[in-house]
Amino acid sequence: MGSFKEMRRPETADLMLLVTVVIWSLNFTVTKYVLDQGFEPLAYGGLRFAAAAALFAGVTYGREHSLRLTRRDALYLAGAAVVGIFLNQVTFVYGTKLTTAATVALIFGTMPILTALFARAGRIEQLHSRFWLAAATWFGGVVLVAVGAKSGISGNAWGYLLDLGGAATWAAYSVAIAPLMRRYTASRLSAWALSIGGGMLLAAGARQIASQDYGALPSAVWLAYVFAVVGPLFVTNLLWFNAIGRVGPSRAALYTNLQPFLGAVFALLILSESMTRIQVVGGLLIAAGIVLSSRREPVAIAQATRAR
Repeated sequence: MGSFKEMRRPETADLMLLVTVVIWSLNFTVTKYVLDQGFEPLAYGGLRFAAAAALFAGVTYGREHSLRLTRRDALYLAGAAVVGIFLNQVTFVYGTKLTTAATVALIFGTMPILTALFARAGRIEQLHSRFWLAAATWFGGVVLVAVGAKSGISGNAWGYLLDLGGAATWAAYSVAIAPLMRRYTASRLSAWALSIGGGMLLAAGARQIASQDYGALPSAVWLAYVFAVVGPLFVTNLLWFNAIGRVGPSRAALYTNLQPFLGAVFALLILSESMTRIQVVGGLLIAAGIVLSSRREPVAIAQATRAR
């Protein structure tokens, strides 16, 4: 009976990983829908992260009976949260507002490569020659996604830069918190990071929060908001790290290859967005770059406290 359970474990973990990636992928479309329906970007981001922080802190304290960090680690995490939560969310919501959900999904698919670059800059890992070929392929794909838009690159230039900034800030944050994950659980780090970043988003979005006409928002927007809090920011973290414990980070990270593709598919099906042939080619090049790149542990760590 024991051997049968061992045989079933990887299948359960695979399902958990697949559900996680599907939720992350769907969130690009959900965010675009919410913003298009009139939810102000910073109001949405601030309220969403404040709710997620309260949820994470409550559940984590209930399980661990402590949220304690050393003073040094707390200060370090605060600095990382400024980049990985606050700046990441600002660039993400405004990048999504200015471009399409499919474009955001494709550009955010570059995070594994960006994470590896930051890991190399921080002397955490060495990169072999194949990686640089992957990086060049990825860069070509991003250029084609931007150039191939119907409005041209000039029509959405700020949006593309913000999308890339969102991917880059998350990649930098992922590498920065790697040392902390050796001393604390992902849930405890999430509770702190979301609280710090969420507080900053509330402060930055105070004017939008005060002026937002909440009564004019359709009920579907509030359902989407609940999904965006509970799904991508809470449930997926529990599923992801549980699955990593069963199959290891390298295998788990392979599932993130599906995210740009699924994100674009959801946007095309649900929001009726369209992509030009050039953008499709760009998306394929980004996917090729991800496959070519090395899938080492920092890439898997990039999923901690997923801020999307």
